[in-house]
Amino acid sequence: MAPAGAAPLMEQADATRLLEQTTFGPTDALVAHVQAEGVTAWLNEQFAAPESRYPAFPYAPPDGTTFCATSTNPNCLRDNYSLFLLQNAFFVNALTKPDQLRQRVAFALSQIFVTSGVDINAVYGMAAYQQLLLDDAFGNFQDLLTQVTLSPVMGDYLNMVNNNKAAGSVQPNENYAREVMQLFSIGVWELNEDGSLLLDAQGAPIATYTQDTVAGFATLFTGWTYPLMPGAVQGSHNPKYFLGSMVGVPANHDFGAKTLLEGTLDAAAKPMASDLAFAMQNIAQHPNVGPFIGKQLIQKLVTGNPSPQYVARVSAVFDNDGTGIRGNLKAVVTAILTDPEARGDAKTDAGYGKLREPVLFLTAAARAVGTASDGVYFMQQARNLGQDLFNSPSVFNYYPPDYVVPGTTLLGPEFALQNASTMINRYNFANGFAFGTIAPLATLPGATGTQPNWSTLQNLAANPASLVAELNSLLMHGTMPAAMQATLSTAIGQIPAADPLTRAKTAFYLAITSPQYQVER
Repeated sequence: MAPAGAAPLMEQADATRLLEQTTFGPTDALVAHVQAEGVTAWLNEQFAAPESRYPAFPYAPPDGTTFCATSTNPNCLRDNYSLFLLQNAFFVNALTKPDQLRQRVAFALSQIFVTSGVDINAVYGMAAYQQLLLDDAFGNFQDLLTQVTLSPVMGDYLNMVNNNKAAGSVQPNENYAREVMQLFSIGVWELNEDGSLLLDAQGAPIATYTQDTVAGFATLFTGWTYPLMPGAVQGSHNPKYFLGSMVGVPANHDFGAKTLLEGTLDAAAKPMASDLAFAMQNIAQHPNVGPFIGKQLIQKLVTGNPSPQYVARVSAVFDNDGTGIRGNLKAVVTAILTDPEARGDAKTDAGYGKLREPVLFLTAAARAVGTASDGVYFMQQARNLGQDLFNSPSVFNYYPPDYVVPGTTLLGPEFALQNASTMINRYNFANGFAFGTIAPLATLPGATGTQPNWSTLQNLAANPASLVAELNSLLMHGTMPAAMQATLSTAIGQIPAADPLTRAKTAFYLAITSPQYQVER
Protein backbone atom coordinates (compact mmCIF):
# COMPACT_ATOMS: atom_id res chain seq x y z
CA MET A 1 0.00 0.00 0.00
CA ALA A 2 1.25 3.51 -0.78
CA PRO A 3 2.20 5.74 2.19
CA ALA A 4 -0.45 8.24 3.35
CA GLY A 5 -0.48 11.26 1.06
CA ALA A 6 1.42 9.47 -1.69
CA ALA A 7 0.10 8.92 -5.20
CA PRO A 8 -1.80 5.62 -5.50
CA LEU A 9 0.17 2.68 -6.74
CA MET A 10 -0.05 1.84 -10.44
CA GLU A 11 -2.06 -1.35 -10.89
CA GLN A 12 0.19 -4.39 -10.88
CA ALA A 13 -1.19 -5.76 -14.15
CA ASP A 14 -0.55 -2.53 -16.05
CA ALA A 15 2.90 -2.16 -14.50
CA THR A 16 3.76 -5.66 -15.69
CA ARG A 17 2.33 -4.90 -19.14
CA LEU A 18 4.45 -1.74 -19.31
CA LEU A 19 7.55 -3.76 -18.50
CA GLU A 20 6.71 -6.26 -21.25
CA GLN A 21 6.69 -3.32 -23.65
CA THR A 22 9.76 -1.46 -22.37
CA THR A 23 12.12 -4.21 -21.22
CA PHE A 24 13.28 -7.67 -22.24
CA GLY A 25 11.04 -9.13 -19.56
CA PRO A 26 9.44 -8.15 -16.25
CA THR A 27 10.87 -9.09 -12.88
CA ASP A 28 9.09 -8.95 -9.52
CA ALA A 29 11.42 -6.20 -8.33
CA LEU A 30 10.82 -4.04 -11.41
CA VAL A 31 7.06 -4.54 -11.21
CA ALA A 32 7.05 -3.19 -7.66
CA HIS A 33 9.33 -0.33 -8.70
CA VAL A 34 7.11 0.70 -11.63
CA GLN A 35 3.99 0.39 -9.50
CA ALA A 36 5.45 2.87 -7.06
CA GLU A 37 6.64 5.48 -9.56
CA GLY A 38 4.18 5.23 -12.45
CA VAL A 39 4.48 5.39 -16.23
CA THR A 40 5.98 8.85 -16.70
CA ALA A 41 8.63 8.47 -14.02
CA TRP A 42 9.58 5.02 -15.31
CA LEU A 43 9.98 6.28 -18.86
CA ASN A 44 12.04 9.28 -17.74
CA GLU A 45 14.23 6.94 -15.70
CA GLN A 46 14.75 4.79 -18.77
CA PHE A 47 15.53 7.74 -21.02
CA ALA A 48 18.22 8.80 -18.54
CA ALA A 49 19.65 5.32 -17.85
CA PRO A 50 23.36 4.77 -18.64
CA GLU A 51 23.66 3.44 -22.18
CA SER A 52 24.79 -0.13 -22.62
CA ARG A 53 27.74 -0.72 -24.92
CA TYR A 54 28.94 -3.49 -27.16
CA PRO A 55 32.58 -4.56 -26.91
CA ALA A 56 35.01 -2.75 -29.19
CA PHE A 57 35.96 -5.83 -31.17
CA PRO A 58 39.35 -5.59 -32.90
CA TYR A 59 39.65 -4.99 -36.60
CA ALA A 60 40.04 -8.10 -38.72
CA PRO A 61 41.02 -7.88 -42.41
CA PRO A 62 38.56 -9.04 -45.08
CA ASP A 63 40.64 -12.10 -45.93
CA GLY A 64 39.77 -14.28 -42.96
CA THR A 65 41.43 -17.38 -44.32
CA THR A 66 44.82 -15.72 -44.54
CA PHE A 67 44.40 -13.86 -41.25
CA CYS A 68 43.36 -16.93 -39.29
CA ALA A 69 46.08 -19.10 -40.81
CA THR A 70 48.61 -17.33 -38.59
CA SER A 71 46.33 -16.67 -35.60
CA THR A 72 46.96 -18.36 -32.27
CA ASN A 73 43.21 -18.35 -31.58
CA PRO A 74 41.82 -21.79 -32.51
CA ASN A 75 38.39 -20.16 -32.92
CA CYS A 76 39.66 -17.30 -35.06
CA LEU A 77 37.00 -17.60 -37.74
CA ARG A 78 34.16 -17.85 -35.22
CA ASP A 79 35.37 -14.92 -33.13
CA ASN A 80 36.27 -12.55 -35.98
CA TYR A 81 34.20 -13.61 -38.98
CA SER A 82 30.85 -14.45 -37.44
CA LEU A 83 28.54 -12.51 -35.15
CA PHE A 84 28.87 -15.09 -32.36
CA LEU A 85 30.49 -12.79 -29.79
CA LEU A 86 28.19 -9.87 -30.64
CA GLN A 87 25.10 -12.05 -30.27
CA ASN A 88 26.31 -13.22 -26.87
CA ALA A 89 26.91 -9.61 -25.80
CA PHE A 90 23.40 -8.64 -26.92
CA PHE A 91 21.82 -11.24 -24.67
CA VAL A 92 24.02 -10.34 -21.70
CA ASN A 93 22.99 -6.69 -22.09
CA ALA A 94 19.33 -7.63 -22.53
CA LEU A 95 19.31 -9.75 -19.38
CA THR A 96 21.29 -7.43 -17.13
CA LYS A 97 21.76 -3.82 -18.23
CA PRO A 98 19.51 -1.03 -16.89
CA ASP A 99 18.81 0.77 -20.20
CA GLN A 100 16.13 -1.73 -21.14
CA LEU A 101 13.97 0.65 -23.17
CA ARG A 102 16.89 1.94 -25.23
CA GLN A 103 17.86 -1.63 -26.02
CA ARG A 104 14.27 -2.55 -26.96
CA VAL A 105 13.99 0.45 -29.31
CA ALA A 106 17.40 -0.24 -30.84
CA PHE A 107 16.40 -3.88 -31.38
CA ALA A 108 13.25 -2.67 -33.14
CA LEU A 109 15.27 -0.26 -35.27
CA SER A 110 17.66 -3.07 -36.21
CA GLN A 111 14.66 -4.82 -37.80
CA ILE A 112 13.71 -1.71 -39.77
CA PHE A 113 17.17 -0.48 -40.82
CA VAL A 114 18.29 -4.01 -41.55
CA THR A 115 21.86 -5.08 -42.16
CA SER A 116 22.84 -8.72 -41.90
CA GLY A 117 25.74 -10.94 -40.95
CA VAL A 118 24.67 -13.19 -43.81
CA ASP A 119 26.53 -10.69 -46.01
CA ILE A 120 28.71 -8.82 -43.51
CA ASN A 121 30.36 -11.19 -41.07
CA ALA A 122 32.95 -8.79 -39.61
CA VAL A 123 31.95 -8.67 -35.95
CA TYR A 124 33.84 -5.41 -35.31
CA GLY A 125 31.81 -3.68 -38.02
CA MET A 126 28.40 -5.07 -37.11
CA ALA A 127 28.98 -4.17 -33.44
CA ALA A 128 29.65 -0.58 -34.49
CA TYR A 129 26.43 -0.53 -36.53
CA GLN A 130 24.30 -1.90 -33.70
CA GLN A 131 25.92 0.60 -31.32
CA LEU A 132 24.89 3.37 -33.71
CA LEU A 133 21.26 2.29 -33.31
CA LEU A 134 21.62 2.30 -29.54
CA ASP A 135 23.20 5.75 -29.62
CA ASP A 136 20.42 7.23 -31.78
CA ALA A 137 17.42 5.34 -30.38
CA PHE A 138 16.00 8.42 -28.65
CA GLY A 139 17.32 11.02 -31.08
CA ASN A 140 15.92 12.60 -34.22
CA PHE A 141 14.79 10.46 -37.14
CA GLN A 142 16.58 12.55 -39.78
CA ASP A 143 19.82 12.35 -37.82
CA LEU A 144 19.41 8.59 -37.46
CA LEU A 145 18.70 8.20 -41.17
CA THR A 146 21.83 10.20 -41.96
CA GLN A 147 23.98 8.06 -39.68
CA VAL A 148 22.56 4.88 -41.18
CA THR A 149 23.14 6.17 -44.71
CA LEU A 150 26.78 7.01 -43.98
CA SER A 151 27.46 3.75 -42.13
CA PRO A 152 30.03 1.69 -44.06
CA VAL A 153 28.20 -1.43 -42.92
CA MET A 154 25.01 -0.22 -44.59
CA GLY A 155 27.06 1.09 -47.52
CA ASP A 156 28.59 -2.34 -48.03
CA TYR A 157 25.31 -4.20 -47.46
CA LEU A 158 23.22 -2.19 -49.93
CA ASN A 159 25.95 -1.16 -52.37
CA MET A 160 26.22 2.56 -51.71
CA VAL A 161 29.91 2.33 -50.90
CA ASN A 162 32.14 2.92 -53.98
CA ASN A 163 29.04 3.77 -56.00
CA ASN A 164 30.49 5.98 -58.75
CA LYS A 165 28.79 8.51 -60.97
CA ALA A 166 27.72 7.36 -64.43
CA ALA A 167 30.51 6.58 -66.87
CA GLY A 168 29.74 5.29 -70.34
CA SER A 169 27.24 2.47 -70.11
CA VAL A 170 27.77 2.03 -66.33
CA GLN A 171 25.07 3.66 -64.19
CA PRO A 172 25.02 4.30 -60.40
CA ASN A 173 23.85 1.38 -58.27
CA GLU A 174 20.21 1.87 -57.26
CA ASN A 175 20.00 -0.60 -54.37
CA TYR A 176 20.28 1.78 -51.42
CA ALA A 177 18.31 4.50 -53.21
CA ARG A 178 15.36 2.12 -53.48
CA GLU A 179 15.53 0.55 -50.03
CA VAL A 180 15.98 3.81 -48.14
CA MET A 181 12.54 4.75 -49.40
CA GLN A 182 10.80 1.38 -49.59
CA LEU A 183 11.93 0.02 -46.21
CA PHE A 184 13.62 2.70 -44.12
CA SER A 185 11.29 5.67 -44.34
CA ILE A 186 8.13 5.97 -46.47
CA GLY A 187 7.12 2.66 -48.06
CA VAL A 188 5.85 2.19 -51.58
CA TRP A 189 2.33 3.69 -51.23
CA GLU A 190 1.13 7.08 -50.06
CA LEU A 191 -0.44 6.85 -46.60
CA ASN A 192 -2.96 8.73 -44.57
CA GLU A 193 -1.95 9.83 -41.08
CA ASP A 194 -3.56 6.68 -39.66
CA GLY A 195 -1.51 4.36 -41.87
CA SER A 196 -4.29 3.55 -44.31
CA LEU A 197 -3.71 3.86 -48.05
CA LEU A 198 -4.26 7.25 -49.64
CA LEU A 199 -6.32 6.65 -52.79
CA ASP A 200 -6.67 8.61 -56.00
CA ALA A 201 -9.95 9.70 -57.60
CA GLN A 202 -10.37 6.23 -59.09
CA GLY A 203 -9.87 4.52 -55.73
CA ALA A 204 -6.39 3.21 -56.56
CA PRO A 205 -3.33 3.48 -54.30
CA ILE A 206 -0.75 6.14 -55.15
CA ALA A 207 2.93 5.24 -55.46
CA THR A 208 5.29 7.25 -53.26
CA TYR A 209 8.07 7.25 -55.84
CA THR A 210 8.86 6.31 -59.41
CA GLN A 211 11.84 4.78 -61.14
CA ASP A 212 12.98 8.33 -61.96
CA THR A 213 13.00 9.08 -58.21
CA VAL A 214 15.14 6.02 -57.56
CA ALA A 215 17.54 7.11 -60.30
CA GLY A 216 17.72 10.60 -58.81
CA PHE A 217 18.68 9.32 -55.37
CA ALA A 218 21.11 6.78 -56.83
CA THR A 219 22.89 9.64 -58.59
CA LEU A 220 22.92 11.70 -55.43
CA PHE A 221 24.39 8.82 -53.40
CA THR A 222 27.48 8.54 -55.61
CA GLY A 223 31.05 9.16 -54.54
CA TRP A 224 31.19 7.67 -51.04
CA THR A 225 33.85 5.18 -49.99
CA TYR A 226 34.92 3.34 -46.84
CA PRO A 227 36.35 5.29 -43.89
CA LEU A 228 40.09 5.75 -44.00
CA MET A 229 41.88 2.97 -42.17
CA PRO A 230 44.43 4.24 -39.61
CA GLY A 231 47.78 4.71 -41.28
CA ALA A 232 46.37 4.44 -44.80
CA VAL A 233 46.31 7.10 -47.51
CA GLN A 234 43.00 8.39 -48.82
CA GLY A 235 42.17 6.93 -52.20
CA SER A 236 39.39 6.87 -54.74
CA HIS A 237 38.13 3.58 -53.32
CA ASN A 238 39.43 2.99 -49.80
CA PRO A 239 39.95 -0.62 -48.62
CA LYS A 240 37.06 -2.22 -46.76
CA TYR A 241 36.92 -0.81 -43.24
CA PHE A 242 33.86 -0.48 -41.03
CA LEU A 243 34.77 1.95 -38.24
CA GLY A 244 33.59 5.52 -38.70
CA SER A 245 31.43 7.07 -41.41
CA MET A 246 31.94 6.76 -45.14
CA VAL A 247 33.96 9.58 -46.69
CA GLY A 248 33.21 11.53 -49.85
CA VAL A 249 35.36 11.43 -52.98
CA PRO A 250 34.25 14.40 -55.12
CA ALA A 251 35.80 12.98 -58.29
CA ASN A 252 33.33 10.07 -58.11
CA HIS A 253 30.25 12.16 -57.30
CA ASP A 254 27.67 13.45 -59.73
CA PHE A 255 27.24 17.18 -59.10
CA GLY A 256 24.38 17.60 -61.54
CA ALA A 257 20.81 18.47 -60.55
CA LYS A 258 18.67 15.57 -59.26
CA THR A 259 14.92 15.13 -59.01
CA LEU A 260 13.90 13.63 -55.66
CA LEU A 261 10.61 12.88 -53.85
CA GLU A 262 7.50 14.72 -54.97
CA GLY A 263 9.41 16.33 -57.80
CA THR A 264 11.72 18.29 -55.51
CA LEU A 265 14.79 19.50 -57.40
CA ASP A 266 18.22 19.21 -55.78
CA ALA A 267 20.23 21.98 -57.39
CA ALA A 268 23.49 21.30 -59.23
CA ALA A 269 27.02 22.07 -58.03
CA LYS A 270 26.36 21.59 -54.31
CA PRO A 271 29.08 20.09 -52.06
CA MET A 272 28.64 16.37 -51.40
CA ALA A 273 27.71 16.91 -47.74
CA SER A 274 25.06 19.44 -48.75
CA ASP A 275 23.70 17.07 -51.39
CA LEU A 276 23.37 14.33 -48.78
CA ALA A 277 21.78 16.64 -46.19
CA PHE A 278 19.25 17.78 -48.80
CA ALA A 279 18.35 14.17 -49.60
CA MET A 280 17.94 13.26 -45.93
CA GLN A 281 15.65 16.23 -45.36
CA ASN A 282 13.66 15.44 -48.50
CA ILE A 283 12.99 11.91 -47.22
CA ALA A 284 12.46 12.80 -43.55
CA GLN A 285 9.94 15.53 -44.38
CA HIS A 286 7.73 13.22 -46.44
CA PRO A 287 4.30 12.84 -44.74
CA ASN A 288 4.52 9.04 -44.91
CA VAL A 289 7.38 8.77 -42.41
CA GLY A 290 5.22 9.23 -39.30
CA PRO A 291 2.69 6.50 -40.07
CA PHE A 292 5.18 4.19 -41.78
CA ILE A 293 7.84 4.19 -39.03
CA GLY A 294 5.45 4.89 -36.15
CA LYS A 295 3.26 1.91 -36.93
CA GLN A 296 6.23 -0.44 -37.06
CA LEU A 297 7.48 0.79 -33.69
CA ILE A 298 4.00 0.22 -32.24
CA GLN A 299 4.08 -3.31 -33.63
CA LYS A 300 7.50 -4.01 -32.15
CA LEU A 301 6.71 -2.59 -28.71
CA VAL A 302 2.98 -3.01 -28.08
CA THR A 303 0.64 -4.74 -30.53
CA GLY A 304 0.86 -6.22 -33.99
CA ASN A 305 -2.51 -4.91 -35.14
CA PRO A 306 -2.81 -1.31 -33.88
CA SER A 307 -5.98 0.62 -34.64
CA PRO A 308 -5.82 3.39 -37.23
CA GLN A 309 -6.54 5.88 -34.43
CA TYR A 310 -3.50 4.67 -32.47
CA VAL A 311 -1.29 5.03 -35.55
CA ALA A 312 -2.67 8.52 -36.23
CA ARG A 313 -1.98 9.69 -32.68
CA VAL A 314 1.61 8.49 -32.89
CA SER A 315 2.05 9.96 -36.38
CA ALA A 316 0.91 13.34 -35.09
CA VAL A 317 3.66 13.28 -32.46
CA PHE A 318 6.21 12.32 -35.11
CA ASP A 319 5.11 15.34 -37.13
CA ASN A 320 5.29 17.67 -34.12
CA ASP A 321 6.51 16.71 -30.67
CA GLY A 322 4.69 19.68 -29.13
CA THR A 323 7.61 22.05 -29.53
CA GLY A 324 7.59 22.19 -33.31
CA ILE A 325 10.22 19.47 -33.79
CA ARG A 326 9.62 16.72 -36.34
CA GLY A 327 10.97 13.19 -35.95
CA ASN A 328 11.70 13.29 -32.21
CA LEU A 329 12.00 9.55 -31.52
CA LYS A 330 11.96 10.01 -27.74
CA ALA A 331 8.60 11.74 -28.05
CA VAL A 332 7.34 9.08 -30.47
CA VAL A 333 8.31 6.26 -28.10
CA THR A 334 6.63 8.11 -25.23
CA ALA A 335 3.46 8.53 -27.28
CA ILE A 336 3.44 4.82 -28.16
CA LEU A 337 3.85 3.69 -24.56
CA THR A 338 1.45 6.16 -22.92
CA ASP A 339 -1.34 5.73 -25.48
CA PRO A 340 -4.64 4.34 -24.16
CA GLU A 341 -4.23 1.31 -26.42
CA ALA A 342 -0.93 0.50 -24.70
CA ARG A 343 -2.05 1.06 -21.13
CA GLY A 344 -4.58 -0.75 -18.97
CA ASP A 345 -4.88 -3.90 -16.91
CA ALA A 346 -6.69 -6.00 -19.51
CA LYS A 347 -7.63 -5.79 -23.18
CA THR A 348 -10.97 -7.01 -24.49
CA ASP A 349 -10.32 -6.49 -28.21
CA ALA A 350 -9.79 -9.96 -29.70
CA GLY A 351 -7.31 -8.52 -32.23
CA TYR A 352 -5.05 -6.93 -29.61
CA GLY A 353 -1.59 -8.26 -28.79
CA LYS A 354 1.29 -9.95 -30.57
CA LEU A 355 3.15 -13.21 -30.71
CA ARG A 356 6.33 -12.95 -28.66
CA GLU A 357 9.06 -12.98 -31.28
CA PRO A 358 11.81 -15.52 -30.50
CA VAL A 359 14.34 -13.14 -28.91
CA LEU A 360 11.71 -11.61 -26.61
CA PHE A 361 10.23 -15.02 -25.80
CA LEU A 362 13.65 -16.19 -24.65
CA THR A 363 14.66 -13.12 -22.67
CA ALA A 364 11.32 -12.73 -20.91
CA ALA A 365 11.45 -16.33 -19.75
CA ALA A 366 15.04 -15.89 -18.57
CA ARG A 367 14.48 -12.62 -16.71
CA ALA A 368 11.37 -13.98 -14.98
CA VAL A 369 13.53 -16.44 -13.07
CA GLY A 370 16.60 -14.25 -12.54
CA THR A 371 18.80 -16.11 -15.00
CA ALA A 372 22.55 -15.55 -15.12
CA SER A 373 24.03 -16.25 -18.54
CA ASP A 374 26.94 -15.56 -20.87
CA GLY A 375 24.43 -15.37 -23.74
CA VAL A 376 25.61 -18.42 -25.70
CA TYR A 377 22.56 -20.57 -24.99
CA PHE A 378 20.10 -17.86 -25.99
CA MET A 379 22.01 -17.06 -29.16
CA GLN A 380 21.72 -20.71 -30.16
CA GLN A 381 18.05 -20.95 -29.21
CA ALA A 382 17.06 -17.79 -31.10
CA ARG A 383 18.46 -19.36 -34.25
CA ASN A 384 16.44 -22.55 -33.63
CA LEU A 385 13.29 -20.47 -33.21
CA GLY A 386 13.75 -18.70 -36.56
CA GLN A 387 15.40 -15.44 -35.50
CA ASP A 388 19.15 -15.77 -35.92
CA LEU A 389 20.08 -12.51 -34.23
CA PHE A 390 21.56 -9.85 -36.59
CA ASN A 391 21.57 -12.48 -39.37
CA SER A 392 18.33 -11.56 -41.11
CA PRO A 393 17.89 -13.62 -44.29
CA SER A 394 17.37 -10.42 -46.29
CA VAL A 395 16.90 -6.66 -46.01
CA PHE A 396 13.20 -7.41 -45.50
CA ASN A 397 13.86 -8.64 -41.94
CA TYR A 398 12.85 -11.99 -40.46
CA TYR A 399 9.18 -11.20 -41.02
CA PRO A 400 7.23 -8.42 -42.81
CA PRO A 401 5.24 -5.78 -40.90
CA ASP A 402 2.18 -6.39 -43.10
CA TYR A 403 1.92 -10.16 -42.51
CA VAL A 404 -1.69 -11.22 -41.92
CA VAL A 405 -2.39 -14.11 -39.54
CA PRO A 406 -3.75 -16.97 -41.70
CA GLY A 407 -7.50 -17.34 -41.49
CA THR A 408 -7.97 -13.80 -40.17
CA THR A 409 -7.78 -10.19 -41.30
CA LEU A 410 -5.44 -9.29 -38.43
CA LEU A 411 -1.87 -8.10 -38.79
CA GLY A 412 0.47 -10.39 -36.86
CA PRO A 413 4.01 -9.85 -38.17
CA GLU A 414 5.76 -12.32 -35.88
CA PHE A 415 3.42 -15.14 -36.94
CA ALA A 416 5.34 -15.27 -40.22
CA LEU A 417 8.04 -17.10 -38.23
CA GLN A 418 5.62 -19.58 -36.71
CA ASN A 419 5.61 -23.02 -38.28
CA ALA A 420 5.67 -26.62 -37.11
CA SER A 421 9.46 -26.60 -36.69
CA THR A 422 9.79 -23.34 -34.77
CA MET A 423 6.77 -24.21 -32.63
CA ILE A 424 8.31 -27.53 -31.60
CA ASN A 425 11.58 -25.75 -30.89
CA ARG A 426 9.81 -23.39 -28.50
CA TYR A 427 8.76 -26.44 -26.52
CA ASN A 428 12.27 -27.87 -26.78
CA PHE A 429 13.74 -24.64 -25.43
CA ALA A 430 11.30 -24.53 -22.54
CA ASN A 431 12.07 -28.13 -21.64
CA GLY A 432 15.84 -27.72 -21.84
CA PHE A 433 15.77 -24.41 -19.97
CA ALA A 434 13.55 -25.68 -17.17
CA PHE A 435 14.84 -29.20 -16.71
CA GLY A 436 18.27 -29.34 -18.32
CA THR A 437 21.76 -28.28 -17.34
CA ILE A 438 23.23 -25.57 -19.55
CA ALA A 439 26.97 -25.90 -19.18
CA PRO A 440 29.58 -23.35 -20.29
CA LEU A 441 30.91 -23.66 -23.82
CA ALA A 442 34.35 -25.23 -23.48
CA THR A 443 35.83 -23.28 -26.40
CA LEU A 444 34.79 -19.83 -25.10
CA PRO A 445 37.25 -18.28 -22.62
CA GLY A 446 35.42 -17.03 -19.52
CA ALA A 447 32.20 -18.84 -20.41
CA THR A 448 29.78 -19.26 -17.51
CA GLY A 449 26.87 -21.10 -19.10
CA THR A 450 23.26 -20.34 -18.16
CA GLN A 451 21.71 -20.76 -14.71
CA PRO A 452 18.05 -19.98 -13.93
CA ASN A 453 17.29 -19.10 -10.31
CA TRP A 454 14.28 -21.12 -9.18
CA SER A 455 14.25 -19.97 -5.56
CA THR A 456 11.23 -17.65 -5.73
CA LEU A 457 9.03 -20.20 -7.46
CA GLN A 458 10.40 -23.02 -5.34
CA ASN A 459 9.46 -21.16 -2.15
CA LEU A 460 5.86 -20.93 -3.37
CA ALA A 461 5.60 -24.52 -4.54
CA ALA A 462 4.08 -25.93 -1.35
CA ASN A 463 0.83 -24.27 -2.40
CA PRO A 464 0.09 -24.87 -6.10
CA ALA A 465 -2.44 -22.02 -6.19
CA SER A 466 0.16 -19.55 -4.91
CA LEU A 467 2.71 -20.76 -7.45
CA VAL A 468 0.20 -20.36 -10.28
CA ALA A 469 -0.79 -16.92 -9.02
CA GLU A 470 2.84 -15.79 -9.19
CA LEU A 471 3.19 -17.06 -12.77
CA ASN A 472 -0.11 -15.45 -13.71
CA SER A 473 1.05 -12.12 -12.33
CA LEU A 474 4.62 -12.03 -13.61
CA LEU A 475 4.29 -13.83 -16.93
CA MET A 476 0.78 -12.84 -18.01
CA HIS A 477 -0.08 -9.66 -16.05
CA GLY A 478 -3.15 -11.36 -14.64
CA THR A 479 -4.61 -12.57 -17.93
CA MET A 480 -4.33 -16.32 -17.28
CA PRO A 481 -7.83 -17.79 -17.72
CA ALA A 482 -9.39 -19.39 -14.66
CA ALA A 483 -9.57 -22.76 -16.41
CA MET A 484 -5.86 -22.63 -17.14
CA GLN A 485 -5.10 -21.74 -13.52
CA ALA A 486 -7.11 -24.72 -12.36
CA THR A 487 -5.41 -27.05 -14.84
CA LEU A 488 -1.93 -25.91 -13.78
CA SER A 489 -2.77 -26.22 -10.10
CA THR A 490 -4.02 -29.77 -10.64
CA ALA A 491 -0.90 -30.73 -12.64
CA ILE A 492 1.42 -29.27 -10.02
CA GLY A 493 -0.48 -31.06 -7.26
CA GLN A 494 0.35 -34.40 -8.89
CA ILE A 495 4.03 -33.82 -8.05
CA PRO A 496 5.00 -34.68 -4.46
CA ALA A 497 5.14 -31.64 -2.18
CA ALA A 498 8.50 -32.95 -1.00
CA ASP A 499 9.92 -32.01 -4.42
CA PRO A 500 9.26 -28.25 -4.64
CA LEU A 501 11.95 -27.71 -7.29
CA THR A 502 10.26 -30.03 -9.76
CA ARG A 503 6.95 -28.40 -8.97
CA ALA A 504 8.43 -24.97 -9.72
CA LYS A 505 10.07 -26.06 -12.96
CA THR A 506 6.97 -27.91 -14.16
CA ALA A 507 4.70 -24.95 -13.48
CA PHE A 508 7.06 -22.61 -15.31
CA TYR A 509 7.37 -24.98 -18.28
CA LEU A 510 3.60 -25.33 -18.60
CA ALA A 511 3.10 -21.57 -18.36
CA ILE A 512 5.63 -20.44 -20.96
CA THR A 513 4.64 -23.09 -23.51
CA SER A 514 0.98 -22.11 -23.34
CA PRO A 515 -0.58 -20.09 -26.19
CA GLN A 516 -1.85 -17.68 -23.54
CA TYR A 517 1.74 -16.76 -22.70
CA GLN A 518 3.25 -16.87 -26.16
CA VAL A 519 0.64 -14.43 -27.48
CA GLU A 520 1.30 -11.35 -25.38
CA ARG A 521 -1.96 -9.58 -24.52
